[in-house]
Amino acid sequence: MDKTQPHPLFKLATELGPLLVFFFVNAKFNLFAATGAFMVAIVAAMAASYVVTRHIPIMAIVTGVIVLVFGTLTLVLHDETFIKVKPTIIYGLFAAILGGGLLFGRSFIAIMFDQMFNLTPQGWRILTLRWALFFAGMAVLNEIIWRTQSTDFWVNFKVFGVTPLTMIFAIAQMPLTKRYGVEPASLETSEAEAGDVRKG
Repeated sequence: MDKTQPHPLFKLATELGPLLVFFFVNAKFNLFAATGAFMVAIVAAMAASYVVTRHIPIMAIVTGVIVLVFGTLTLVLHDETFIKVKPTIIYGLFAAILGGGLLFGRSFIAIMFDQMFNLTPQGWRILTLRWALFFAGMAVLNEIIWRTQSTDFWVNFKVFGVTPLTMIFAIAQMPLTKRYGVEPASLETSEAEAGDVRKG
């Protein structure tokens, strides 16, 4: 099913907006106020995405649910550990889904990223493995930082460190997507092969 493609700036705003809200509220007040504001901003971003595109990406849904659950635990129990461990849970979950899918001959990266490009089955497998390892590494990195650094340092890393790292990693995958990219003329054949891989 074709999905309405939003303007890149709109997509960027819905992804970075909640993080910036989290950062500024934490700087002005504290982590608990920032957590509440972050939860509201996440819901607002998902609602805006649905209004504009009539679609919410799978990653946004999963992230939103985990933010709401761990954010609620943070506020109710007044324990900042929950919101700090939230990224670890998200990254670990994504790594497990992608890595587990590969073990069963399935590549879920296309679903996770709404299939922004078309690759050969081998290309999807390589890209999936790389992202699984990246998410696993980010989970470990988040654990190290929140356990060894101050809350403000962790917030700064979450807002100004995670996004650049993710963008740099995504850009680094461009040669792969070009190498294994499928031309329009051979797209139907590739999709049939990919279907066989997923069924296998």
